[in-house]
Amino acid sequence: MNLKNTLPLLGLVGLGGLAVLAATVPGFAQDALSAVSSAVSTASSAVVDTTTAAPAAPAAAASPINSGDTAWMLTSMALVLMMTIPGLGLFYGGMVRKKNVLATVMQSFAITCIVTVLWFVIGYSVAFTNNDPSAPGAILGSFAHAFLAGIGPNSVNGLAGTIPENVFSAFQMTFAIITPALICGAFAERLKFSAMLIFMALWLLLVYVPIAHWVWGGGFLGGLGVLDFAGGTVVHINAGVAGLVCALVLGKRKGFGTVNMAPHNLVISVIGASLLWVGWFGFNAGSELAADGLAGAAMINTQVATAAAALAWMFAEWIVVKKPSVLGIISGAVAGLVAVTPASGFVNPTGALIIGIVAGVLCYLAAAHMKKMFGYDDSLDAFGVHGVGGIIGALLTGVFADPAINSLGQNHSIVTQGIGIIATIVWTAVASFVILMICKVLVGLRPSEQEEEEGLDITQHGESVNE
Repeated sequence: MNLKNTLPLLGLVGLGGLAVLAATVPGFAQDALSAVSSAVSTASSAVVDTTTAAPAAPAAAASPINSGDTAWMLTSMALVLMMTIPGLGLFYGGMVRKKNVLATVMQSFAITCIVTVLWFVIGYSVAFTNNDPSAPGAILGSFAHAFLAGIGPNSVNGLAGTIPENVFSAFQMTFAIITPALICGAFAERLKFSAMLIFMALWLLLVYVPIAHWVWGGGFLGGLGVLDFAGGTVVHINAGVAGLVCALVLGKRKGFGTVNMAPHNLVISVIGASLLWVGWFGFNAGSELAADGLAGAAMINTQVATAAAALAWMFAEWIVVKKPSVLGIISGAVAGLVAVTPASGFVNPTGALIIGIVAGVLCYLAAAHMKKMFGYDDSLDAFGVHGVGGIIGALLTGVFADPAINSLGQNHSIVTQGIGIIATIVWTAVASFVILMICKVLVGLRPSEQEEEEGLDITQHGESVNE
């Protein structure tokens, strides 16, 4: 049986099966709760003395949910989702050749859909919940909230005690969505859509979810004191290294180095980069999980670092190639956003400025020159911007963390940051390679040379852009 041809049917049947499970699993829990409630009610009736007035019920405990924090987090969730659709889709879509633009935008949209479903089914539970909150799992969380079972409108997670847990889950879902979508920049224009879907589903569960737990969900890296305010390790190093592995395994695009592969429409990419910039305030400031002063510090740090990195990349490129490019300044802005992500809630604005400048220059060198030096085809510089930028930001967080901004940065250490970086790189690289090999066996990785020459829009999706 050809898995490539049966994948759509399997996907449809799988969604139906998930719907049945989603309806059944919470039902079991509800039945159990009803049985317990009924038993308690019966027992209570048996011991009530009808001749004595029942004591007044104790006053209900005040809800810990804060409306201001909740409103900010609802907004942040929408901002971060906007970063992927349409932000990242447009950013990447404008940088590929015209014959691949629909396929590229489709990747971001499809990933948004598949990650949402998997996060609901199991991703959130394993990343952010524990059977024993006092002794969280060092490697993985629990299955207690699979299908978001047991989470109601007034539930809270101890990691975000002033907002509803369903809002916290939705906010974290948007991070889980954009991280695999970032990887697409490394293999743009040369991966089968079927292989992409399988890779992203497995990668989310086997790579993103464990690392999110290690750093943010009570796992061992967070316990060691690794500082990652909004995703330097969890999102950017993770995605960047996975992208590099994909680029190396897949090999270069057909005609790489001899055929003109210039972006087909940089105006689209500028719009995408601008949406990323605006959405990133939800990404970084939202990671405080509250509407307070630290969220404000993360917001100003994000703005300062981004502007500094955009200028630094532009000036570095101007010095080297004698002209400042539009692609350069928007790439520099994204590099600044990436680098300040782990530091945004730990450093002061001066530290953010320095991080932005360093990231702008070094990411330019990585994207424009290191890639040529080592001869790999990282199509849209997923590793050069996100991998390198994430490493820079994570390391410099250990240098510039200011306890006056965030007391958690009091024991900051570049060594501890390095441990977090190495652990992330090793697990991501090995697991990503294994997942690619699985995809290769199941459906193959690359289209034929003829299909790649014709373009993925037509050969993978049967559509094309007419301008």
